[in-house]
Amino acid sequence: MHYISQILPSLLVGTTMTLKIFCWTLIGALPLGMIFGLGLVSNIKLVKYFLNFYVWLMRGTPLLLQLIFVFYGLPIVGIVFQRYDAALFAFILNYSAYFAEIFRGGLQSVDRGQYEAAKVLRLSYWQTIRKIVIPQVAKIVLPSIGNEVINLVKDSSLVYVIGIGDLLRAGNVASARDVTLIPLLLVGVIYLLLTAVCTYVLRRVEKHYAYWR
Repeated sequence: MHYISQILPSLLVGTTMTLKIFCWTLIGALPLGMIFGLGLVSNIKLVKYFLNFYVWLMRGTPLLLQLIFVFYGLPIVGIVFQRYDAALFAFILNYSAYFAEIFRGGLQSVDRGQYEAAKVLRLSYWQTIRKIVIPQVAKIVLPSIGNEVINLVKDSSLVYVIGIGDLLRAGNVASARDVTLIPLLLVGVIYLLLTAVCTYVLRRVEKHYAYWR
């Protein structure tokens, strides 16, 4: 217990960095995913082709490779990011693609008759999206969004590869320094707690929308 009390402050500092990456990625990726999802179901072919290529590229390559490319590759062509900014940029681009595909599926699941009914009521396109479509899509995509949120908690550990002092890095440093697995076990416990909290919150949100069944 004495050893745990010694290493716990550094692990909590790493946890703070992990939570910052997690929160800012969600704040950036969810709205972008919604916008890209609308673009994927739009009638503008150029936009659809571009977004389909973007989603294919982001989903078809590992997030780890994208992190390395942004931080180590882009400086070759004169685009330089700080470590934290590079991590956020890569994470937001990656998760926006996944959220876009989720929202695309949700948008396409809404019956076309509802769009026609909105036209009869003389609602504009954006009024239809905001007042009729999005409330239904939110309910439909919640489970899939929840899965990606849980994945994000764990994927945040990938920032270790570009030298950011996150939770995993703090645990690995302590484990290598003291030649013990206790720090890594504590890292595992903290990740489990974070995913448990996210799971609980997501279940509450799903229960809130359950009255639409």
